[in-house]
Amino acid sequence: MAQKTTQAATPQAGARLTAALKGAALSALVMAGLAFPILAYRTEQNFSNELTLVSRWPTFGLAVLAAFVLRFLILAAPRRPRPDRKAAATPERAALMAKLRFAAGALGLVALFVFPLAAVWLLGPAGALKWIDNFGVQILLYVLLGWGLNIVVGLAGLLDLGYVAFYAVGAYAYALLATGLGWSFWICLPVGALAAAAFGVALGLPVLRLRGDYLAIVTLAFGEIIRLVLTNWTAVTNGDAGISSIPRLTFFGVPFVAGPNGFAALFGLKFAAVHRLIFLFYLILALALFVNFLTLRLRRAPLGRAFEALREDEIACRSLGLNTVAIKLCAFALGASVAGAAGVLFAARQNFVSPSSFTFMESATILALVVLGGAGSQLGVAFAAIVIIGGSELLRELDALQAVFGADFDPTQYRMLLVGLGMVAMMNWRPRGLVALRRPTIFLNSARHARGVLAGEGRG
Repeated sequence: MAQKTTQAATPQAGARLTAALKGAALSALVMAGLAFPILAYRTEQNFSNELTLVSRWPTFGLAVLAAFVLRFLILAAPRRPRPDRKAAATPERAALMAKLRFAAGALGLVALFVFPLAAVWLLGPAGALKWIDNFGVQILLYVLLGWGLNIVVGLAGLLDLGYVAFYAVGAYAYALLATGLGWSFWICLPVGALAAAAFGVALGLPVLRLRGDYLAIVTLAFGEIIRLVLTNWTAVTNGDAGISSIPRLTFFGVPFVAGPNGFAALFGLKFAAVHRLIFLFYLILALALFVNFLTLRLRRAPLGRAFEALREDEIACRSLGLNTVAIKLCAFALGASVAGAAGVLFAARQNFVSPSSFTFMESATILALVVLGGAGSQLGVAFAAIVIIGGSELLRELDALQAVFGADFDPTQYRMLLVGLGMVAMMNWRPRGLVALRRPTIFLNSARHARGVLAGEGRG
């Protein structure tokens, strides 16, 4: 019996390897066609200021070989049988998973609160500046942006490719109000969120009847329109030169400066520039946790369930009597308000804003966080932000690779390439994201018969 099973498995394995070789060869051919005009040749200027073509056939061959090998491994790997989720979903297992999620969340929160203090303790105030800013503040900003877009894309199912426009509205609202009218950060933070929400409603009104690809194209155009307005309205925005000298963040009116009136003197500390970054880190963390709390509560509220109904089937949602116009506008306004608040925090961090900070690539990066993390999953978006944004910043620290690939090698130029490879890998192994979560918040475990008035209306 075992011999017959082995003989039957051998032809199947051979057929799988043959199909894997054919698929890998096809992928290598496609890669060769795509990479030839990009990798095979490179233009360089000679001493006569003339453009010359320099061949890079080893790089081209390496890309084609990598495509062949990766595709072959994907196709040749044996398919594991999918486990029976209903059989595995026992009450004991559900309780264990709930405890593990709670423990992981608590551990993550503790790590976040300890991170800036540990960085200062290990590296000193000067050495911790870069790590708190690049690996703390920046990642948390993208987590906040990802959670805001998750309301629009993950809960309501509205594809938004111009989300960076609301980010820009919040940043420029703070820059203009603080430099022109002298408003403080604490006043501009809610004002920036409200201004972005107003722009979200302005975007939602013209696209109420659009869905899918058409909605994506219109939102993409909206983001580009905002960027072009910021570039060309020089009388207000100063064009490509941007707005500088934006007032720095204060501790509820107490500035982070050296002297008797500064933050350090107020608490009896030695002045260090890292104090402002630590406060900004905890401020963004508090705002992100607040947005997460509201989103989780929203999922259980009638509005959140209306978002889910709109995401699953707009026609059925409308047939049930739900006002899809108001639902879409609420989704755009809520998501945009989070982006506006993040824009104010971005301007307070940079003390300078310009249109170059709000390109389509930023929208694509934020959308990649939602797609890779899992639409509708707060935890997945946070993981994706740590991997993509933290990985991008980590590439800046890999200068040692220049000894391998040459002095002209810049690891940061390959950031989007790694993001693209990650997207391809996710589409193959986990197409619904790292932490897929798209089940309804409230559902019936078993059929229930309607009684009384509902049965008389034909709902039994």
